[in-house]
Amino acid sequence: MFFGILGEVEVRRDDGTPVALGGPKVRALLTLLLADAPHVVTTDRLIDGVYGDEPPEGAANALQSQVSRLRRSLDADVVERTPLGYRLAIDPQDIDSNRFATLLDAGRPGEALALWRGTLPPELGEAQISRLAELRLRALEEDIEASLGLSSVPRLRELITEYPLRERFRGQLMRALAAGGRQAEALTVFEDARRTLADELGADPSTELADTHVAILRSEPVATNPVPAQLTSFVGRDADLERVAALLTQHRLVTLTGPGGTGKTRLAVEVTKAEPDVCLAEFANTTDVPQAVLDAFGLRAQARATQPPAPPADRLVAALADRHLLLVFDNCEHVIDAAARLAGQLLARLPLLRILATSREPLGITGEALYPVPRLPDSPAERLFLDRATAVRGAEAFDPDQVRHICAALDGLPLAIELAAARARSLSLDDIAARLDDRFGLLSKGSRTADARHRTLRAVVEWSWDLLDETEQALAARLTVFAGGALMADVEQVTGRPADLLTELVDKSLVEVVGGRYRMLETIRAFCAEKLGDATEPTRRAHAEHFLAFASEATANLLGADQLQWLDRTEAEHDNLHSALRWAVTADSTLALRLVGAMSTYWWMRGRRLEGAQLCLDLALRLGPQAPDGQAEEYALCLVNAISAEGHEPLRAHLKTLRDWGENRTAPPSYPFVTIVVAPTVGPPTDGRAPAIIGSDPWSRALEPLGRSFQEVFAGDVMTGQQSLTDALARFEALGERWGAMQSLTELAVIVSWKGEHDRAIAMLDRAMRLVRELGSTEELCEMTVRRADCRFRAGDTAGARGDYERAEALANRLATPGLLVGAHVGLATIARRAGDLAEARRLCRLALEECGSGGFGPDWARWQVQVALGWLACAEGNLEEATDWLKQALNGSVRLGNNVQRAAATAAMANVALLEGDPTQAARLLGTATRLRGLAIAGDADVAAVSAEATRLIGPAAFGAAYRAGLSD
Repeated sequence: MFFGILGEVEVRRDDGTPVALGGPKVRALLTLLLADAPHVVTTDRLIDGVYGDEPPEGAANALQSQVSRLRRSLDADVVERTPLGYRLAIDPQDIDSNRFATLLDAGRPGEALALWRGTLPPELGEAQISRLAELRLRALEEDIEASLGLSSVPRLRELITEYPLRERFRGQLMRALAAGGRQAEALTVFEDARRTLADELGADPSTELADTHVAILRSEPVATNPVPAQLTSFVGRDADLERVAALLTQHRLVTLTGPGGTGKTRLAVEVTKAEPDVCLAEFANTTDVPQAVLDAFGLRAQARATQPPAPPADRLVAALADRHLLLVFDNCEHVIDAAARLAGQLLARLPLLRILATSREPLGITGEALYPVPRLPDSPAERLFLDRATAVRGAEAFDPDQVRHICAALDGLPLAIELAAARARSLSLDDIAARLDDRFGLLSKGSRTADARHRTLRAVVEWSWDLLDETEQALAARLTVFAGGALMADVEQVTGRPADLLTELVDKSLVEVVGGRYRMLETIRAFCAEKLGDATEPTRRAHAEHFLAFASEATANLLGADQLQWLDRTEAEHDNLHSALRWAVTADSTLALRLVGAMSTYWWMRGRRLEGAQLCLDLALRLGPQAPDGQAEEYALCLVNAISAEGHEPLRAHLKTLRDWGENRTAPPSYPFVTIVVAPTVGPPTDGRAPAIIGSDPWSRALEPLGRSFQEVFAGDVMTGQQSLTDALARFEALGERWGAMQSLTELAVIVSWKGEHDRAIAMLDRAMRLVRELGSTEELCEMTVRRADCRFRAGDTAGARGDYERAEALANRLATPGLLVGAHVGLATIARRAGDLAEARRLCRLALEECGSGGFGPDWARWQVQVALGWLACAEGNLEEATDWLKQALNGSVRLGNNVQRAAATAAMANVALLEGDPTQAARLLGTATRLRGLAIAGDADVAAVSAEATRLIGPAAFGAAYRAGLSD
C-alpha cells in the first residue's frame, strides 16, 4: 500500500484503488502513526493527538476502538501493538513524505513536487509541518533552477509574495531578469529584498544575493547558462565520472564521444558539479554555434547600427578573459565543423578556459582528449531500469530475470533503458519483454552494413513510435516542425490536431512539458521527422505562416506599453521564428521576406540582428539585386540586416537598389521601425519628404519629432531641436514605449548639458540608462555611460568623468565591440592632454581612430570626434600644421553631410590654431562662427574657455566682442 500525508491523509492499494478510512478520529490516528513510521508512538501521545485537551472517559479503550477500525481498513498486521504503544509495520518509502525527501535528495524535485497535494494534516504537529514545508520550498527552488529563465518570472514573483524572506527566490528572479536583459528590474528586486530584510529581520542580504547584485551592476554576464539541475538519479557511471574528471585536470579540451543515447550529456553534467564556474552551450536546436555560446552568456548584438559588429569569437574572448571557466559544448555532432572552429579559437586565446564537449564524433583539433562513453554494464543497467520503473509504477517487486533480459536486449543504452522503463507505467514487464523480443531482433541481428549503435537507438525509438495509434503518429510527425517546443494552442493551430492527443504523447514519453511548452527529445524528433513524408511541405508552410502571424502581432505590440511582455513572448518563440525563416529562405522567398519584415523590429530592439543577418544574406543573394514586386520595403530590411553579417562588399550590387528606394520613397512604411533600421545606410531624407514618409500610427507620430530634432540640431537650430525632443519624449512616454523614450532622453541630455545644466542632464541619462537595462541592450548602456562622462567632464568633474569613461571602456572590451570604445578613448585622451600627458593622449587618440570603422553615419561621426581631438592634441604639441590637417578633415566631412554640430566643434578647435599662430582676432571670429553653427555658445568647455580668455586678454574685450559678432554674422 501507499500512504499519503502531503495533503488530506489517504491510502491506496498497489493497484491504485483508494482505501476507505472512516471518520476523522481514524484519520487522525493514522496521521500520527505515519508521522513516526515505522517507530512506536506511545499511547499517551496518540490519545493527545486524537482527542486533544478533552479526552473521553476510558480514553485507552476509546483509542483501542479507533485502532480496531483502522485495522479493518488496512491489512490487520500493518498496525502492530507494543508494550509502549502502536506502530505501522511498513516500508518508510511507502509514505509520500519520505519518498518526497528521497526524490529531492536524488535531484528530482519535479517528481517530488508532484506528490504534494495540499494542506498538511494538523495532527502532524508544528515541528513536522515546518520540516515538510521547508522541504517543499527547497524542491520549488531546485525545480525552478532546472529551467531558470524569463518563463520563470511570473512563478517567482508569486512565490516571493508568499515567502518575502526567502532569499533564494529573490536571487533566482534577479538572475532570470538579468538573463533576459532586464537588469533594471533585477536591481529593483534586490532593493526590495534589502528593504524587506532590514524591516522584518534587521538583517542585510546574504553574500550570494549581494554578489548577484554586484555582478548585475557591473553588467557582467551573471546569467551564464548554468548546468541544469537533474530530475533523475545518476546511476552506474562512478568510474566514468572519475576518469573524465582526471582528463580535465590534464587537458583543456575533452570530448565525450559515442552514439546517441549513451548518456554523454548526463555524464558531462555530473562532471561539472565539482566545478566552480561552468556554462552550458546547447547546440541541439541551432546551426549558429557562436550565437548559441553568446546566448549562453547573455551577450547580444548591438541594438543600433552605429558600428560594424565584432566577430563572435572576439566578443567571447573579451567577455571571458581572466575567468577559470569550464565551458560545455553539448550535442556537437550536427555542427561539428563550426564547433571545432570556435573551440580552437577560444582555447588559443583564453589560456584559463577548458572545454568539455559531447559529440558522436571527435572535434578533430590539436590537444583534444577523447573519452568514448561506454554503454552500461549489466548490473548498473538493471539498477537504472529499476530506478526509473519504480518512479512511474511505485515500489513493486520486479522479476530480476525479466529486468536482466530487457536490459540485455537494449544493449545497456541508457536512453533505451529509460524509454523502456517509462512503459512500465502502462505495460507489465512480461509485455515489455515480449515486445522487445518481437520488435527488436535488430538489436543483436541487424544489418552488418549499418552502424550498430544507430540501429540500437533507432529500434528503441521505433518501438515507441509503434505504440502510438495512427492519429498520434500523425501528430508526432507534425510536431517535429517546432523548434524549441511550442505552446499547446500553437500545436493545435499548426497541426490541426486536438489538445488531448498532445497529452497522450506526453503520457507515452514521446513529448515532455517544460514551463508550459511541449517539446520532443531531439533523438525522437529526428526519427519522427522522417515519418512526415508528403505532409512535410504543407506542415512546414502552416508553421511558417502561423509564426508570421505571431511576429506581425508582436511587431505591433513592441512599440507600445506592453513592450517588455511582447519581447519576452517573442524571445520564447525565437527558435520557431528562425526555423520558419530558414525553411522559407529556400522554399518561398515571398514568405521569407514577409518574415524578415515582421521580425526585424524584434531583432533590432532586442539586440538580435546578427542572428537573422546570415539568413537575410542568403535570401538577398538568392533574390539578386532587384526587389521583388510589392516587397521593396521587406527587401530593404533584408539588405540592411544582411550587411550586419558580411558588410557591404558581397552586396555591392544590391546597395544601389537600397539607396534608390531610400531616396525615392514617398509613403509611410508598413513596418514603422523600418525608418530607424534603414537610416544608418540610406540616411535621412533631405528634400522635405520626412512628413510624408512617417506613418499615422501613434508610435510613428512620436518618431516624427525625434527624427526632425536631429535635422534641426545639425542645422544649428538647437532650441527648436530641444522643443522637438521634448515633444517626442512626451509622446513616447504616453505610449509607454521605452526605446523611443530612451533615444529622446539621451539627445535631450546632450543639449541640456550644452546649456550648462549638467546635473539635470545626468539625471536624464540615468533615466535613459534604466530604460536601456529594461530593453536589454548592453551596447546602448556603454554608449550612454560615455555620454554621462561627457556631461560630468563639461561640469568640471574630471574624476567622475574618468570613472565613467573607464567603466564604458571595460564594458566595451568585454563586449569586444571596438566601435563602442571610441567615445571612451577620446574622453580619456582629452583628460590626459589637459593633465599634460601628451604621449598617453596620442596613444588613446590613435586607438580611437582605428576603432571608428566605416560605412555609415555612426562611424563618420566617431571619426570626426577623433579628428577634432587630434587637432587639439597637435596644438598642445606645437604642431600647428598637423592640427590644421586634422581639423580640415573634420570640417570637410561635416560640411559634406550638413552636420553643423560637428562643424562647430571643429571650428572652435580652429580658433585655437589661429590663436597659436598669433591671430587672436581671427580666433574670436571663429568662436563666433562656431556659436552660429551650433545655435548655442560652446560654453562649459575648458579648452574653448581658455582660447576665449586668452584672445580677450591679447586684444581687449571690445575688439574681441566685435570679432566675435562678426563671426556670428558670417
